[in-house]
Amino acid sequence: MALGTTPAAAHATPAGQTGIGTASATRPTVKPKPKPQPTTVQITGQNVAAEGITVLQSEDPKLFRMLMDEVGWLASATPQTTTPKAAKLGPKYTVKLLVKETVNQTYELYPLAVGGPRAHRPGSKKVDGWFYGRLSMSESLRLSGVPLKAKPDVVNGGIGGGVGENLSADQLDPATGVPELFGQMRRLILLNGAVLLVILTGLAGMAFLIRRRV
Repeated sequence: MALGTTPAAAHATPAGQTGIGTASATRPTVKPKPKPQPTTVQITGQNVAAEGITVLQSEDPKLFRMLMDEVGWLASATPQTTTPKAAKLGPKYTVKLLVKETVNQTYELYPLAVGGPRAHRPGSKKVDGWFYGRLSMSESLRLSGVPLKAKPDVVNGGIGGGVGENLSADQLDPATGVPELFGQMRRLILLNGAVLLVILTGLAGMAFLIRRRV
């Protein structure tokens, strides 16, 4: 046997390998498909026609967005309050969000509830929960066609902003109470002046009597 020779089996490449350092093929990353978004809002409730009110994003995007602002945040929100008493809720309006022609989400709105608007998320797909509604709830529903009293001065915005009574822009404007404040100050000054005049008159009378005795 010749020296320095190596068995041929030592240099054999294992089956299935193409060579040393060959990287395995990487799989392409598959991006998840975006969830379909609602395109239609349907409203039913007290004094609303039997067929309800339908607002399409394609026909009235501004009104559609206004309604979505009222309920769009409820899907992932944590309940904020306990179940209110039925007698204090007022009229109920059911709002359904549709993806194409399929109902995707359902909510119950109470714009005239005592203490401010309330919203209810029925416990079907999500955990049942109650929330403080936005102060603009009543006006948003009215503009959609729900027969409610107009409140154009109600401040818009505020997720869960319905705590307490509805506040108008006048109530939140610090300059509104300035004339009343000045009126109260004026009455106080006049009252103090009258009291001072009485005191001075009394002192003058006492001085006159003392002079006469002297």
